[in-house]
Order: sequence, then C-alpha cells, then structure tokens
Amino acid sequence: MFDQKLPRRSLLKGALAGLAAIPVVAAVTRASAAPAGAPIDPNNAADPLHGQVTALGYVTASKTAGQSCANCAQYQGKAGDATGACNIFGGRPVASGGWCKVWAKKS
Repeated sequence: MFDQKLPRRSLLKGALAGLAAIPVVAAVTRASAAPAGAPIDPNNAADPLHGQVTALGYVTASKTAGQSCANCAQYQGKAGDATGACNIFGGRPVASGGWCKVWAKKS
C-alpha cells in the first residue's frame, strides 16, 4: 500500500513544530474567547491594551472631520450607540465618537 518510510529527523521536526504551535493557538483562542470588557480609555495606563491604544493614537473624541469610530469599517456598534465593539482592539468597546490611526471608511 504505502511503503515509503518517514525519516526520524522529519518526524522529530514535525513534532517540535507542533509543540511550538500550541502556545500560539492557546493565546489566540483565549483572546477570541475573552469577554468584551470595559470601554477603552486612552488615559488608563493599567489597561493591558494601553500600548496598542497609544501606538494607534486612539482618542475618545475625534478631531478629524467626518472620521469617527461610528463610521469606521472596524466598528461593530449600531447607529446611535454611545459605544461599540472594535475589531482592532479585540472586540473591546470604543466610543462611537472616537478615532484612531487605523480608521477606514465603512462601505
């Protein structure tokens, strides 16, 4: 049927790669299963996402005309909501009037 032998070295490499992938898969699964949590506050240095929030320049009140979280492609809130989930921040709520450098017009 299938007489080709698998070299030991290939088997060990595959096993090590599989073991190395376990923490990555666990982290991704844990992040996607995490509850939405409190709304993002750019002034809260204790927030685990503070570094990402700062790097992306997130503010709770947009200073750019016509651009706000409410009309961004990443915003998941409904029209008229004060806050809504944002894909950029792992589903955490952001202010509908907020803005960050990743803003992209909702189509």
